[in-house]
Order: sequence, then structure tokens, then C-alpha cells
Amino acid sequence: MSANGSARRHVVALAVTDGLPTFELAVPCEVFGIDRPDIADPWYELRMCAGEPGPLRTAHGLVVPAPYGLDGIPTADTVVVAACGVDRAQDPPAGLVAAVRRAHELGRRIVSLCAGVYIVAAAGLLDGRRATTHWMYAEDFARRFPHVEVDPSPLYVDHGDVLTSAGTGSVIDLCLHLVRADLGAAAANEVARRMVVPPHREGGQAQYARQPRRGSAAAGSGGVGLGSVLDWARARLEQPLTVAELARAAGLGERTFARRFRETLGTTPLQWLLQERVRLAQELLETTDAPIEAVAHRTGFGTAPNLRHHFRRLAGVAPATYREVFRHRAGRPPGAAPTRRSA
Repeated sequence: MSANGSARRHVVALAVTDGLPTFELAVPCEVFGIDRPDIADPWYELRMCAGEPGPLRTAHGLVVPAPYGLDGIPTADTVVVAACGVDRAQDPPAGLVAAVRRAHELGRRIVSLCAGVYIVAAAGLLDGRRATTHWMYAEDFARRFPHVEVDPSPLYVDHGDVLTSAGTGSVIDLCLHLVRADLGAAAANEVARRMVVPPHREGGQAQYARQPRRGSAAAGSGGVGLGSVLDWARARLEQPLTVAELARAAGLGERTFARRFRETLGTTPLQWLLQERVRLAQELLETTDAPIEAVAHRTGFGTAPNLRHHFRRLAGVAPATYREVFRHRAGRPPGAAPTRRSA
């Protein structure tokens, strides 16, 4: 409950098994397990649920306290199936599989981290659906679950009710994505800032699975690198940026830049610009009371109709609807003015 008792905490059940990777355990604990009422009140409530009889330890021997059992999984709002060791992935505990299946039947959101996807697939929640996991496991996972459309490229896949992530670092991406979906872009950005990580990474894990050096975003002779160009563009989103201008900033020819951009980030420069502008619009809608026309100008869409068109296409709702929803989730009544007052 919040300080004024007006809202209930969103309960996240983290299902853990013996021998799980330490990093993939630590990330959801960092994101959901630390109370952050200054960002959003109420914040999440994290419950550690033992997916099998204990004692449970990480792959590095750290003892994992899990005061909740399998009965804590179906009662949560979101069930996060932590990454697991190879033995648990290939032969998941039957009780955990049944608990995850039951939670989904009750309408709970199911999230798998890395190899946790084996447990979610064993529960039958991914048949006929696209899913991802660590690129090193993709071939084995596809062989074991032929009815799942395995895509080793993205950092995560979101079906709304079931989400899957790639390996290790992408666990951060998916956890921040959940915060963004629940509490808004501003909240996710602030958590990322405190974790000293990007609020959103472009591209997918394919850049790491194949020829990792290509993903270093190196520029041509005298160039500044794609990473610097992305930051340069983000600082100028209100301007009518073109691929030619981005290429010049990178010190590359336009065709070379466009090819390298797609190879590195998995999308085109123009599509990336649209996504960044919508992301900025989301934050402005959450944190300012600026009119839609002002938000459109600040984000480079130029006009309110243009903003509405692209925002609805990429975010799924109209800007005004988005603003009302996230003001409500942030604890402000619809129509109340946020803290910041300008775009």
C-alpha cells in the first residue's frame, strides 16, 4: 500500500531454482526489490519463491533465501521465472511448471529470464508463439520445443501476457521494459540512471552472437562512432534530421552509414529516429503539462496530427490517453498537473 493507503503494491514473484546464475538473479532483485517511493508510490513488492525444495544456491554458491513456496506464484501479479542451470532447464521441476501454468490461467503476467524460458515452454505457454533466449541455447531450445517459434535475435519478446528475454545483459533490458510498461518511461529512465545503464538499448543480441566486433559501432576514418552519433541525434530530435546529416556526423558516406546502422542496430536510421521521438514524447507526456502541439514540436514531429499518427502506431494508444493512464499510475488523479511544466 502507498503512504495514503490508496493503492496496492504490484506483487512480483521471482521463481528461483538451485544453481541459477547470480547475475540474472541480482537484476530483478535490484529493479523490483528496492523500494523507490520517490519514483513511484507504491513501488513493487518482490517475493522470492522457491521453485523446488531447498536449500537453494546460485551457481557461485551463494545461498538464496526464498521464504515463499510454489503457492506464492499464482497469487502474484507478475511471475518472473529466473534463469536456471542447464540441468533445471532440461528437466524443470514439475511443481514449478504446474505453478507457472496455473498463474497464467489466472491471468498473471509471466516473464522468463534467459534459460527460464525452458520452464515457461514446458508449461505450454509458448506453443505457436515467438520467443527468445540466450543465443547459445537457441538451437537446443528449438529442438526441445518444436512448436515454439524461436528467434535468437531480439533482446526480449513481449506478447503482453508472456515475455521472454535473451541472456545475461538483456535481463536488464526486459526488467526496465516492465517498469516502463507499468509506471512509464520516466520511472524506467530514473531506475536506469541509478543503475548506470542505458534506459533502452538498440539492436538485438545477434550483434553479439555473430561477429561481435561489428557491434562496436566503430566509425570510418575520422568519424565519431555510431554510439556518439546516437547521442548527438537524441540531443537534436526537435530538428528535421536526415540520414545524410547523421552520416556526416559519423564521418561516413550515406550508403555506408545506412548499411552499418542496420547491421549494428537491426533497424534503419529513420525508423530509429521515429522510435526515439516517440520515446521522448512518452516522457514529456508523463512529466509535463505541455500541450500536444508543443510535445510534437519538441520531439521533431512538427504537428500534432503527425505526432498522434506515429505515437498511436508505435505505442498503441493516442498521446492524450497515454498521458492520462500514466498520470493515474504515478498516483496523480486524471487531469492533475505534473511536477515539470514545460517541454
